[in-house]
Amino acid sequence: MITIKDIAARLQVSPSTVGRALADDSRISASMKQRVLEVAGEMGYVANRAARMMRGVSSNLVGLVVPDIRNSFFSTMAHALSKCLEQEGYQLTLSETDDDRQTELRQIRELTSANVAGIIIVPSAKPHAETVRLLGMTPHIQLLRKHAALGEQWFGIDDYQAVYQPTRHLVELGHRRIAYIGSLGELPTGGARVKGFRDALALAGGDGQGMEQLGAPGSREFARDALRGLLAQPQPPTALVTGSVLHTFAVLEELWSSGVDVPGQLSVAGFGDELAFRWWGPGLTTVALPVSELATACGLWFVHRMKQKSANSAPYSSITPPTLIVRGSTRPVGPAAA
Repeated sequence: MITIKDIAARLQVSPSTVGRALADDSRISASMKQRVLEVAGEMGYVANRAARMMRGVSSNLVGLVVPDIRNSFFSTMAHALSKCLEQEGYQLTLSETDDDRQTELRQIRELTSANVAGIIIVPSAKPHAETVRLLGMTPHIQLLRKHAALGEQWFGIDDYQAVYQPTRHLVELGHRRIAYIGSLGELPTGGARVKGFRDALALAGGDGQGMEQLGAPGSREFARDALRGLLAQPQPPTALVTGSVLHTFAVLEELWSSGVDVPGQLSVAGFGDELAFRWWGPGLTTVALPVSELATACGLWFVHRMKQKSANSAPYSSITPPTLIVRGSTRPVGPAAA
């Protein structure tokens, strides 16, 4: 392995001069820095990150902590952040928590011990006190979810409108028995979406009948079981709204396999605008959420903050609105169902 001493011998200068040049030290001239970089590249020198961290030098790594990379929300987000940070000289490293606070704490410990430049986190419902303490010592920002204990820097979507809009659309089509399959309210996103469903259903007045099925945010099996139970009721819903991408996929799979007529038997409004949703059956009515644009904006803002090296940043929140897209999976309620 090529070392700083090897480069110094080649250039006939001291190892300390080479080390300072590689660290972009102001005491070293621009011409010497250029010579050192050229020789280092020719010799195949790779910086010893561990040694840099022992000297207290922050790395160029930025940690992204998400609940479940199988969720297209988070994989799309990770891709956009990776490209954004790469252009600014940072490298993204990914950690998965499965929405478990102990796993989340372990991941945060590993990232902070590696002296990362910063952390972008989709927090669990109840972060551990130690997680809060460690993040308080590290530049960080929350994405999609916001927990008050983790500060006021946050980029997210309008979760309330993401469910309010499709539910209101169904109410305006004349539907009164409307079901909702979504996440438990213990997460701020889940709570806002449930409220959006209830407020939109209230537009139907006393005739509105909401059928809520709330469960684990990433469980497809829960969504499939919930749909089966709803359709087996004596008076099943005439319309359905889903509150997450994974729940939407599970519902569409179950509807397809069970042969339910959409929208003849059941009008369906989904969450997120995956490519597959456009091609499913008559085309899925859903809410589009610009996750990639949101992640890029978050990344650029966070890079600016890290470069400022400000100990106490002012509170900052950015909320991206969703867009309702009406396709063939919803239609006015039939006379019999009404």
